[in-house]
Amino acid sequence: MMALIFVMFFFMLIAWRWLTKIIVKQFGKIIFTDSYQENIIEMIPGFRHMGIQNVLENSLRAEKGKVLFRPLGGSAKKWPNLDPITFIPAQTTPFPIDGEEEVDVAVTIGPKAKKPMKIKIPLMISGMGYGIALSEKVRLSLATAANNVGTAINSGEGGILPEELDTAGKYILQFAKTEWAKEEAVIQRADMIEIKLGQGAVFGTGRKIPPEEIMGRAREIMGLKDNEDAVISDNFFENQTLADLKELVDDLREMTGGVPIGVKIGAAGKIEEDIDHIIEMGVDFIAIDGGQAAMHGAPPILYDDFGIPTLHAIVRAVNHLEKRKMKGQISLLFSGGLLVPGHFLKVLALGADAVYLGSAMLFTVAHSQILNAVPFEPPTQVVWNNGKFKEQFKIEDGVQAAEKFLTASTEEIKMALRAMGKKSLKELSKKDLVSYDELTSRMVGIPYSFQPWEKSE
Repeated sequence: MMALIFVMFFFMLIAWRWLTKIIVKQFGKIIFTDSYQENIIEMIPGFRHMGIQNVLENSLRAEKGKVLFRPLGGSAKKWPNLDPITFIPAQTTPFPIDGEEEVDVAVTIGPKAKKPMKIKIPLMISGMGYGIALSEKVRLSLATAANNVGTAINSGEGGILPEELDTAGKYILQFAKTEWAKEEAVIQRADMIEIKLGQGAVFGTGRKIPPEEIMGRAREIMGLKDNEDAVISDNFFENQTLADLKELVDDLREMTGGVPIGVKIGAAGKIEEDIDHIIEMGVDFIAIDGGQAAMHGAPPILYDDFGIPTLHAIVRAVNHLEKRKMKGQISLLFSGGLLVPGHFLKVLALGADAVYLGSAMLFTVAHSQILNAVPFEPPTQVVWNNGKFKEQFKIEDGVQAAEKFLTASTEEIKMALRAMGKKSLKELSKKDLVSYDELTSRMVGIPYSFQPWEKSE
């Protein structure tokens, strides 16, 4: 047997160049001589015209005949982003802050609430719900990491794990349009309540999730029978009005004893009107998902053809809160396409009080554990509740990875603040930004880097 293996290995060692040459020659003959209509390279202009993702998604539509639910974000290239914006360093006067000096990055959310929520860093973990998205092990890893670094985690609209409530330091209950988000005992344990009117690509729309998509303990936690759909309604009330929502805010505030009560929406074209309506509800904070936000799954038409970019949304939201003299009274939280520390800090400089991290946390909590799935399955099969490799996920490894990411990101933010001559996040503002894109500079209201600097009054 060993002799046969040796002979085969020796043959391949000698013959591989010859075999490769034959294959390349035959393939080359096909692509260089076949007419375009029967040539495999016809795929190149076809994919360029349609886009590979569009071709594949249309194939899935043709195969299934149902609405697609695409995970993890829109594919449209239309969204402007934060990359053309850069920070202005302190070099001649003022000077950078000494590297050994501590920088204050703590945040208070809902400063006018009876019980404001205080966190040590401006980075919070976004709502990625148990059962409808993440597995139990991943949720517990994220909750532990959030507690360890002194920040908060959002429940999302999935089931509420008792162990997660015990593990998390600061817990944000997403009061969603579901039955399982309304338990009074859970509401009273929350450090903050976020009423979800909309988010990212799904905005205010509801959904029925079939039994086969929610498995295991999650069904028990969510109070679902064996063959029962999980229902996310379109509205909280029948014939819903703003008065109904204002009453809901008041009721939740009374039930919790005064923790911050706020509203979450997706960033849309009439954001100023949306903010005015939310102000009328008497909220302590507003959370806004920009157009680049990702979800466990949403129809591509909502991802690609609704909403406005995070950059546009943050500028308009801040300007409008200032116009209404509510900036600083109502906390502003942002998310959507914020993937690296530079993104986080730029949104804070533009006026957000804190940021939610979703996709960035999803990939970092799995870190090297994604190798359990790739190359034959997508890496998210490690973290989804119905993922093929969820049982192989190691909680402690997830805790360490998520904690290290949050710690490293915070240290980068502190380093950037020192480089700008600042000892506190509160000193940061839009005046610390410049853009190399002329349209961005004009729209955001920051200097264009090709023009001479003019000191603002």
